[in-house]
Amino acid sequence: MPSSRPRLARALLLFSVFACAACGLAYELALVTLGSYLVGNTVMQTSLVLSVMVFAMGVGSLAAKPLQRRAVGAFALVEGLLALIGGLSVLVLYAMFAWLQVYTPAMIVIAFIVGVLIGAEIPLLMTLLQRIRRQEAGSAVADMFAVDYIGALVGGLCFPLLLLPVFGQLKGALVVGAVNAVFGIAVVVWIFRRQVRPVVRTGLLAVMVLVLGILGTAYVLADRIEVTARQQLYRDPIVHAVRTDYQEIVVTEALAFTGDRDMRLFLNGDLQFSSIDEYRYHEALVHPAMTGPRARVLILGGGDALAVREVLKYDDVESVTLVDLDPEVTELARSWEPLRSLNEDALADPRVEVVNADAFNWARTAPGPYDVVIADFPDPEDAPTAKLYSVEFYTVVDQILAEDGSLAVQGGSPFFAPRSYWSIDATLSEAGFTTTPYQVDVPSFGNWGFLLARSPDAADGAASAAVHTAAATGAATGAATGAPARGDGSAPAPLRLAPDAPQLRFIDDAVLEAATVFPVDRRRSDVRPSTLMDPVVVQYARTEWQHGG
Repeated sequence: MPSSRPRLARALLLFSVFACAACGLAYELALVTLGSYLVGNTVMQTSLVLSVMVFAMGVGSLAAKPLQRRAVGAFALVEGLLALIGGLSVLVLYAMFAWLQVYTPAMIVIAFIVGVLIGAEIPLLMTLLQRIRRQEAGSAVADMFAVDYIGALVGGLCFPLLLLPVFGQLKGALVVGAVNAVFGIAVVVWIFRRQVRPVVRTGLLAVMVLVLGILGTAYVLADRIEVTARQQLYRDPIVHAVRTDYQEIVVTEALAFTGDRDMRLFLNGDLQFSSIDEYRYHEALVHPAMTGPRARVLILGGGDALAVREVLKYDDVESVTLVDLDPEVTELARSWEPLRSLNEDALADPRVEVVNADAFNWARTAPGPYDVVIADFPDPEDAPTAKLYSVEFYTVVDQILAEDGSLAVQGGSPFFAPRSYWSIDATLSEAGFTTTPYQVDVPSFGNWGFLLARSPDAADGAASAAVHTAAATGAATGAATGAPARGDGSAPAPLRLAPDAPQLRFIDDAVLEAATVFPVDRRRSDVRPSTLMDPVVVQYARTEWQHGG
């Protein structure tokens, strides 16, 4: 008998099962989240981690069979190893990613080891539970798995609601490891203390203390390790870094070859702008859409407020609504002096309203109509961003766009990712828009593409006016712009600056005219539009960027 109170012992053991199950699921979620942050491709990272770990759990269950005769010591050692490896997993993988660039193979190895150890828990715990009080196999399994599944539920909820917000990824995994060590070793050893020789009991408790010591040391050093590893990922010195509920925000700064300050914003490692040439990107994105009505402007994404800066150059703009998911980004643009200086304190303008929300869901109930909508989202490299490049999303945008309004979309690089670029064009067409594709050179990005879209009626009217203007100078619209002919026969929206456009540093009408001409090897290709249920743009973008186009 492990204790003079079998009922209490059994309750404590089941609570240990609960705690270990919560820790096990937290390890799985930590690996999935880390891979999504560092590598992207959330679906692939989730599939890899879960499939490897589930397979490894089966291996661990079989491997535990010969250990059942010494179940107390074996379980304590398994939990000690699980606490150590699981707790350090995020820290080790982050270091492997930063210094050795071998993240995926290392992740598979760690996921397999953690899975084997998790799989070994249930057979050993079942043996220990039967030692306290014999039960029929069905009842014992029911009790065990009921508690195990409840623990997994709690662990799954605690990870996003407690561990990540309070401790962050690195420290959160270390805290889980410490909890795992205590409940996996101390509780079990205490329950079965009469069945374990004193020297073995002392040894197992010493293992727990050693594991806690290693995890505690790593916890103290975690911030320093994270800063050092993060800097390894960036060429220039980091001047600001924060991990939010949605992404990692990093700002670097260095002197460019021109002697000017080069400030760069990265989201999850992807460059968003360089202060040296961001004006090229934002002028090309914003000003072609400002040729018609522009009293009410909606900017989706673009939380750095650089697109807002360009919109506010027009005095007749009455209101600008900026919708960005991450409040940390817009707060950075509002209050951090280097970025506030770059965006010319755009968010302090009384005409600007900032909304922190998911753009897709917000747009479904948005108080339209808007004269101009500017979609400045990250490239569609995963499912969360792909929905913002879907037929469904553009259909929603069309519903809040004024009849004679304009939609400007950043479309990635027509050179490095031509299929994803033209897929966005096809997606806009499928949603009912007439588009004018165009591309410019932004040195930090290389060749970069945009699309100006209008509803067919508005586009036909604008194109007709452009034809009359072009006819006066002896040129047809298509020849003047170099725009590719559309398969549906509709005229492309004209690409020009408004007569009252401000003086710009990069674009003028001549630059825009040239921008609509694509080289032969990068003209419109036979690609499919992207939808919520079939986000082909993700596959196009991922394949092209991985293989350099």
